[in-house]
Amino acid sequence: MSAVTAGELNHRELERYVRRIADRWPVQRALLGGARVADARGAAAQRERGPEYVVVLVSEHFDGVPWLERVYVAGTLWDAYEMGAPADIQCYTAAEFERKREQLASVREAAEEGLELLPEPAG
Repeated sequence: MSAVTAGELNHRELERYVRRIADRWPVQRALLGGARVADARGAAAQRERGPEYVVVLVSEHFDGVPWLERVYVAGTLWDAYEMGAPADIQCYTAAEFERKREQLASVREAAEEGLELLPEPAG
């Protein structure tokens, strides 16, 4: 995974966003993908952009919470003004994430080419 410089993405706001999410649900993974991440990695301008940001949140605490409620709450915590664009927010349990990774290109791309917003677990 290539490095993205701090000047290209608002890392401070991304950290604050993850903290706001974690205040509501402990998350195991927080991934950032989308056109802005691809831009920061030097993707060609002549391409279909898709959403500017794709945020994939994985938490076992989503179990039992209706999907629309998860996405609504997580979406209200995203600061589109600070980040410069709205985000396509996806909220899954680990099992749902594995299924959606197979089914949805945006989730697969965030998992394979996106940024991990949480520090790697010590181990």
